[in-house]
Amino acid sequence: MYRDNTRIVKIGDRMIGGGNPILIQSMTNTRTEDVAATAAQIERLEAAGCDIIRCAAPTMEAAQALGEIKKRIHIPLVADIHFDYRLAIAAIEAGADKIRINPGNIGSTERVRAVVDAAKERGIPIRVGVNSGSLEKEIVERDHGVTAEGIVESALRQTAVIEDMGYDNLVISIKSSDVLMCAKAHELLAKKTDHPLHVGITEAGTLLSGNIKSAIGLGLILSQGIGDTIRVSLTGDPREEVKSAKLILRTLGLRKGGIEVVSCPTCGRTRIDLIGLANQVEEMVEDIPLDLKVAVMGCVVNGPGEAKEADIGIAGGIGEGLLIRKGEVVRKVPESELLNTLRDELLHWEAREGRQ
Repeated sequence: MYRDNTRIVKIGDRMIGGGNPILIQSMTNTRTEDVAATAAQIERLEAAGCDIIRCAAPTMEAAQALGEIKKRIHIPLVADIHFDYRLAIAAIEAGADKIRINPGNIGSTERVRAVVDAAKERGIPIRVGVNSGSLEKEIVERDHGVTAEGIVESALRQTAVIEDMGYDNLVISIKSSDVLMCAKAHELLAKKTDHPLHVGITEAGTLLSGNIKSAIGLGLILSQGIGDTIRVSLTGDPREEVKSAKLILRTLGLRKGGIEVVSCPTCGRTRIDLIGLANQVEEMVEDIPLDLKVAVMGCVVNGPGEAKEADIGIAGGIGEGLLIRKGEVVRKVPESELLNTLRDELLHWEAREGRQ
């Protein structure tokens, strides 16, 4: 698999590449200059399961604020830099664990070299990021538009700029909002480089469309053994990005841990508020550190049978419901007590499993 053969890169206290676990990234949407708000958002993202956080540094004040932000968080911090090489150097000096640049928009060779020298001095990895919207004009004109081949050519060209300066502590990121083009580009790139790859679908969209596009795109890429870190880009609360990324990795068998909730789509037999109940269960289990599958079923006709593949589940009836443990009905409880009964079972899961 490609991922097993990529170089290992150290980002803060985390390792990516070389078959290490795929790490989840997100990006703050606060003003980085607002240290308190940014650090608070990162703390919430940490709690949600974010492994690496990226912050935009569009101003010198923002770049310098990264040092204070780092003191308040516990995960590696990546500085996102465009255009001004001085911001990249300031972010490195402030203690950023990695910087994200596109050498093509940083400016002259001397300016890129100044950034590379600063990163080299502190052993900070550089993420070379190329988006379909930022390709070199000559590549777009030659190919009569944006293509997967053009994206890969641009990424390798930008990577070579830094490698020629004697630095290869790199991560590559190529992104496009075109899902199939993005997947094809990653397939091509993985055959041409052993640098670790950060994977995502850029400008994916709102919660619904963004999740669908990201799930398809990341699924196509990750299932081929490509990708060392991922981000689900959504227009909304960054915590939703982390939740979606965790679910994508679990679904592909690339991450264990956390409770997976499965639920039936409802039908005319449903006599409880299954939609509301399923949403409540998803929220309830977020803070329970178990590796289980929980089923939420709408009726007692098929519920027990459909829940057999789950470790534990509930199935609704008329004003009541069943608690199901590994396919066996444990007991019947009033509908109003279903959620609390399930939570109690989960909180005492290990102790009760030990007695069996």
